Amino acid sequence: MWLAYASLAAVCFGFRGILYQWTSQKSIDRNLLLLGVYLSGAFISGAAALALDKTWSEAVWTGTVMGLFSFIANAAMYKGFSVGKASLVAVFTALTPIIVVVVSYFRWGEHLNVKQTIAFAVIMAGIVMIRYSNDLSLRNLQGVQWALLAMATFGMTDLASKQAMLWQADTLPTLFVMYVTGATLFLGLWTSGRLRSRGTAVSLRREEAVAAETNPAAAEAPAAVPGAHYNTEGSSFPVAASVPAAFSQPAAWPIRRTLAWGALVGLTNISGMIFILPAFQLGITGLVSAVVATNVLLILLYARLFLKERWSLQESIGILCAFAGVLGLRLLQ
Repeated sequence: MWLAYASLAAVCFGFRGILYQWTSQKSIDRNLLLLGVYLSGAFISGAAALALDKTWSEAVWTGTVMGLFSFIANAAMYKGFSVGKASLVAVFTALTPIIVVVVSYFRWGEHLNVKQTIAFAVIMAGIVMIRYSNDLSLRNLQGVQWALLAMATFGMTDLASKQAMLWQADTLPTLFVMYVTGATLFLGLWTSGRLRSRGTAVSLRREEAVAAETNPAAAEAPAAVPGAHYNTEGSSFPVAASVPAAFSQPAAWPIRRTLAWGALVGLTNISGMIFILPAFQLGITGLVSAVVATNVLLILLYARLFLKERWSLQESIGILCAFAGVLGLRLLQ
């Protein structure tokens, strides 16, 4: 039964990845988007927990640890994408189940038999082959520290989820605590970014005012700006009227629209969490984590059918390996 839950979680997280991929092409504040994701999860899980009269035991506070590590993992992942190679971050985050297997062995004494180990290795080989990029080399490791941090904290999120289930915490109250923790942290991150942006804008206006006082002729000339400048929060600095519109970036999504889209993406996220927690409760932690990681297959299928991307030989072999590994686990049940 754990395999069914883990597979459903992989499907939900695969749809989440598709929505993230589509969103990445838009001018949108990621911190605000993730705030919407966590707020949606908090509202749904909280309302469902109250409606179903779930138990709010002390164990549900494990959700704070889950929310903290989830926040760090997402922040580190996005930071890694911004300063390093996307392939590097993707490969390291794909290795998260290995951390889960090792820690769960020492923490709970979970071990894999020979057949399960082979299936796990085949799944991991497939995922790494899918995510590995040919332009990744030892000389191109920018952002590796963020990739390692994301890998470790994604693993800790899985392990904290497993511990919550071992302590008999109800799923919905635990998820509510997790999402409230994450939402609070992303709200703080987004707010601090807004304050920094406003400070930068005020500083620029002050410098322009000083320049206008010292050199009035220069102030009347159009600024030599190649295009609109956008900060991470999506607000734009003034651009001279002489700048061609073709060079300006698209307007950033407003706050309400970003939060609304984040809430929609949050439906796939909380659906995946609702399935993954019972999977952790019933199955071996490392195997559950590996099966859930196969959500990349759904993203690849989307890219092939809708984005018309071709699969390389390496990706095709990786897909076959991932499917073979999951099929092997199914036959071992």
